[in-house]
Amino acid sequence: MNNNQESFITGFFKLETAGGIMLIAAAAFALICANTPLQTYYSLILDTPVAIRIGAFEIAKPLLLWINDGLMAVFFFLVGLELKRELLEGELADRSNIILPGIGAIGGMAAPAAIYAFFNLGDRTAMAGWAIPAATDIAFALGVLMLLGSRVPTSIKIFLTSLAIFDDIGAILIIAAFYTAKISLSALILVACCIPLLLLFNRRQVESKSLYIMVGVVMWVAMLKSGVHATLAGVILALFIPMKSKVDPRQSPLKELEHDLHSVVAFWILPIFAFANAGITLTGIGVEQLLHNVPVGIALGLFVGKQIGVFGFCWLAIRFGLTHLPPGISWSSLYGTAALCGIGFTMSLFIGSLAFEETDINLIFDERLGIVLGSLASGLVGYLVLRRSLPASANQSH
Repeated sequence: MNNNQESFITGFFKLETAGGIMLIAAAAFALICANTPLQTYYSLILDTPVAIRIGAFEIAKPLLLWINDGLMAVFFFLVGLELKRELLEGELADRSNIILPGIGAIGGMAAPAAIYAFFNLGDRTAMAGWAIPAATDIAFALGVLMLLGSRVPTSIKIFLTSLAIFDDIGAILIIAAFYTAKISLSALILVACCIPLLLLFNRRQVESKSLYIMVGVVMWVAMLKSGVHATLAGVILALFIPMKSKVDPRQSPLKELEHDLHSVVAFWILPIFAFANAGITLTGIGVEQLLHNVPVGIALGLFVGKQIGVFGFCWLAIRFGLTHLPPGISWSSLYGTAALCGIGFTMSLFIGSLAFEETDINLIFDERLGIVLGSLASGLVGYLVLRRSLPASANQSH
């Protein structure tokens, strides 16, 4: 690995670490607001109606849903940019690098969902949240890794990041397939009309970011009205952003956009989302709420399911000769990394909002409690296992 690649990876992980700290601070502030006299103002802010109207056309939502549908579309746009870059010239471009994290991601989604279903089978309302523990929060997971400093080999960071990318792909597919409202055919036709236009821009190597964004905004509005979740517009748009400039092949419109958005997403969008969604009111929570099948299924899905799914599927893949254990990763450090995958936070909160809060279902439980408990336990165990299993120093060239 040359110095430029190493400095890029170092800078990337430093950014993700700082973003994780911001997420923790925002979530902690949300908990304070939700459990003090500030709760009135906290609810008032999130319930504030915000409307955009042009003639007879109107989009009217409370501020919370603008955050979840609007700001998170930008987050998914960044995820799409990272995915395209990784597939074309990153770690995922090499088939040998994608087998282990890809298989681990499949197990890391299947096992938590199965554990959740075990506790909630027969409860149709609760089963809407089956995908909540299937997600991994890469910012938090990398933040915990960075606590171990230079002891963490680059191979572990690459494995965790690659697995999280596959996890994001799975989350995108799950949202598209299972978390849609009543479908509007006319709105979907408009979405379909935007795609050939974006393809034309891409084929002609149009580099004007404003043109792509204009079409992306139209597609986002149409997606919002279609019943398919609007954040998917961000992923679709990202896939059409040119990888290389026609004028100067050394420049990359995609990488420039990715670089510009990283700090915005890490330091603003995700902390705002965490603040808006992590405000759990602890007043009146008793044993009945704590041991409700939904938070228990989520917590155990994240804590137990991720460990079983990621580590177990990786072990089977290596055992049957499909791939091998990467240099710098031992079985114990692989287990610790699998435990870190149980930190679901941001994506779990997002899927939880789709499953429950946006469906007008009056629930007697708070799924966010299971997300927080499962994520905290996973982060703690992952950190302790890696601290014990990693050598005093690591060769970063792996």
